[in-house]
Amino acid sequence: MVSRLVVVCVLSCIAMAGCASKPPSDLSTSRTAYVPVVDGQSLRGDGQVEKTGIPPFSSFDREKPAKRGPLAGRTLRVSSISEIQLRDKEVILTFDDGPVPGKTDRVLATLRQYGVKATFFMVGQMAKTYPAIAARVVSQGHSIGGHTFNHANLAQVGTTRALTDISSGNTAVTRATGRPVGFFRFPYLSDTAALRREVTGRGMVILDADIDSKDYFKLSPATLAANTMAKVRAKRKGIILMHDIHGRTASMLPQLLSELKAGGYKVVALQYRGARAPQALVSATSGETKSRQM
Repeated sequence: MVSRLVVVCVLSCIAMAGCASKPPSDLSTSRTAYVPVVDGQSLRGDGQVEKTGIPPFSSFDREKPAKRGPLAGRTLRVSSISEIQLRDKEVILTFDDGPVPGKTDRVLATLRQYGVKATFFMVGQMAKTYPAIAARVVSQGHSIGGHTFNHANLAQVGTTRALTDISSGNTAVTRATGRPVGFFRFPYLSDTAALRREVTGRGMVILDADIDSKDYFKLSPATLAANTMAKVRAKRKGIILMHDIHGRTASMLPQLLSELKAGGYKVVALQYRGARAPQALVSATSGETKSRQM
């Protein structure tokens, strides 16, 4: 019961705050999450705890090839932001804040229907509460990233607490999925230069965003899909930010993918290429190594 209340509180806070809103600036002025190839301006539930018997992770380099559909594009195996180089009409699908029963499953079903892969940035508390869903994301060939344990605004909590929250979140995701976490996204896209150095210095790839679906607003699925597609057409490539905690997102996804396919776009899959698991975070202020691994 306590676990369910905590999850409800986390989901409520995320929904009210709007995960992608990066205070105080607009997303359009955020740092790029990838290096453009050539031209153009680059921007960057049921509360029962489920158990899983997913086999232990063996190697970052032994990922099964993504099942390809007509919309599926290349697979990029990366170990740094600079290696995420998108061509014209290439997009990367990302989903934040889950997993959540029902909604994450619907997103997975649609991705499977269209034969494309995405990257899921999981909140540690959610992965801990719904480990079977988290494991299902990995078993279907999608990549995973950390999104802290409690979805705090890390730019406002201090370096030591921020690093602890990142590490705790990654540990929960790893325990749920059996996979080390190679990607990371800051909640609210709110960061500091010091935190970015700490995270990238330990081997993690920080993913920001280029195209904000703004699915945290209570708009119809059709409107969300149309708005997101308009931004895709304007930028022609980029990392799309969505959330698998909203029913409207799960409902709009088929329309979005159908329009991407009709427009000749390709969905690029991401895989982490690190030779070993990212290192443990070390507090920049206390010098104390955190016991939990990235």
